[in-house]
Amino acid sequence: MASLEKRNKTFNFGAGPSKIPDAVLLKAQAEFLDYNDTGMSILEISHRTKVFENLINKAKADFKRLLAIPDNYEVFFMQGGGTTQFSAVFYNLVAAKRNAAGNSVPPGWNPPVDYLVTGSWSQKGVEEARRLGGNVNVVFDAKKQTGAFTSIPPRADWSLSGPSAAYIYYCDNETVDGVEFPDIPADLPDGVPLVADMSSNILTRPIDISKFGVIYAGAQKNIGPAGVTIVIIRRDLLTPPNSAADSRDLPIIPLMLDYKTHVDHNSLYNTPPTFGIYISSLVFEWLLERGGVETMAQVNARKAAKLYSLIDASNFYVGNVEPSFRSRMNVTFRIKSTDLEKDFLAGAEKRRMMQLKGHRSVGGIRASIYNTVTEEDIDTLIKYMVEFESLHV
Repeated sequence: MASLEKRNKTFNFGAGPSKIPDAVLLKAQAEFLDYNDTGMSILEISHRTKVFENLINKAKADFKRLLAIPDNYEVFFMQGGGTTQFSAVFYNLVAAKRNAAGNSVPPGWNPPVDYLVTGSWSQKGVEEARRLGGNVNVVFDAKKQTGAFTSIPPRADWSLSGPSAAYIYYCDNETVDGVEFPDIPADLPDGVPLVADMSSNILTRPIDISKFGVIYAGAQKNIGPAGVTIVIIRRDLLTPPNSAADSRDLPIIPLMLDYKTHVDHNSLYNTPPTFGIYISSLVFEWLLERGGVETMAQVNARKAAKLYSLIDASNFYVGNVEPSFRSRMNVTFRIKSTDLEKDFLAGAEKRRMMQLKGHRSVGGIRASIYNTVTEEDIDTLIKYMVEFESLHV
């Protein structure tokens, strides 16, 4: 059986799929052939068994504990990643808005949906809502205002639809561009659910869940393997079944995108990504053993501060994002002489610092420093950055 001692030490700065804790990998390895004394691998166990039902219930309970999720919220697992949620959010919350309005609106009423565009992922959400026929209101587009996704406009410059909106959507941390909201958006219209894509910063700091209608997160950054998405929804936003919805002029939600389907069946309507949920459950245990998201928030702040301090003090490296809106998870930067970036990345790989190349749509360099990236990993990267700069100035 392989061991960590025999594995080549690699510093994984990938944006996702990303590093999984060594302790989790080792436990999964030890249980791989025989999970919970069943004589079967977790890969072989039916999702209809009591064994797997217990696993998924514990995973949900641990996740709720980590984020102090109130009792009036449901948590469930889906497939399809964050991209599938672009459609699911639209279908479910437009239906919820129409259902709440009842007969007070005319047939065919299409409530506005508000989008805060701070980077590539929120822009993709806009595109999908438009493709599905949504009455999309772009509250702001940071790139159109400044020429690049490098900041978040002040609240006074936002153009919200008001209480008629079905929801207000934003991406809390833009993985590609390195823009993160420092706080939850405030001063919003009463009664309009706030929806957040937290795929790349869930479980990295405490969140006031009560401020949100829906939060979703792809697992492959801070939760577990690719293929799992976790959704948190306030219970009153779940819509009636489609058969009843037809008479109220509600959109027909595809069955596997209907949040109520997954809530009613405890994420087990069809075969879920069982192995991914299992690994996620081990990550939740790992986080709880280390003090939860409060501890992670402190460590993540230190890691990001180290990297940004080096960049700011340098005349060689250039940060991409205005300081107030820099991501704690995805540190994006350039080298002033961009011709050197290829050499920088090649040198990093020789030192086994992997996946530092910026997203193909923006280029540059990106260090993704999720919960599992240690402070020692950051120190190693900083040492290399200092050495590389000294050779080229």
